[in-house]
Amino acid sequence: MARDTIALLPQIAVATLVLILTWAIAALGRSLITRTLSRTKLRPSLQDLFTLLTSILIWVFGIMVAAVIVFPGLTPASILAGLGIGSVAIGFAFKDVFENFLAGIIILFRREMRMGDHIECEGIEGKVAHIAIRESHIRQTDGQLVIVPNAMLFKNPVYVRTDQKHRRQTVICGVAYDVDLNEARTVISKAVESCETVEQGDHPIHIFAQEFGDSSINFEVTWWTGSAPLEQRRSRDEVVTAVKRALDDAGLEIPFPYRTLTFKEPLPLSRSEDDEAEG
Repeated sequence: MARDTIALLPQIAVATLVLILTWAIAALGRSLITRTLSRTKLRPSLQDLFTLLTSILIWVFGIMVAAVIVFPGLTPASILAGLGIGSVAIGFAFKDVFENFLAGIIILFRREMRMGDHIECEGIEGKVAHIAIRESHIRQTDGQLVIVPNAMLFKNPVYVRTDQKHRRQTVICGVAYDVDLNEARTVISKAVESCETVEQGDHPIHIFAQEFGDSSINFEVTWWTGSAPLEQRRSRDEVVTAVKRALDDAGLEIPFPYRTLTFKEPLPLSRSEDDEAEG
């Protein structure tokens, strides 16, 4: 065994040189691919994917050449056959890893979800900070980072909140039954139109009398604003404040529940009250 090992030393040395050369070629290939793709309009995540695949192909070819040098009896066909049999066993052992890997490749080619988009999936909501091959990083609005397997984003519905520039907002506003509804609609409409965060170009403001409430006629007020979560909250705050101020200035009541207490029997007076009554 020692003689066989010594006899293989020249082949091992050559194979080592091949691996070193493979490392250099892989580094050069990554650099060339990065420079070439940086001049295109491909998303950064896709550029990283192509760079990784190029490096993997170079390393696979280099390892195959090194194996043939060390073991002359091997041929590329036998190596590929061995890889095919081994890949089945590896596939069963690392099923979840490969599932996330393939899902990541498909997600990277999606145009509907990009880094920087605000998404929601399976109760996880936040900004897409990074899309890797096996996982995606979601930065929640409270600052927490959630690392999500790509298979989850691939197999479940994903709500892309920022797919479009604007999203619709809706609030319910109630007025008293004795208020003229046309007047109330006009006051609410002018209040919403005065808000800077309300989009008034291609998206009109809609105000509909929705229902007869317990103590009010309820209006459904809808408008469009920026799709980012902060823009949504800021616009909602501005609209609610403006509508409340406009209705108050117009003398139109926004009703709230009144509570009347009725006692079945008269309440007894306290001793001090009895004394005052006698006095």
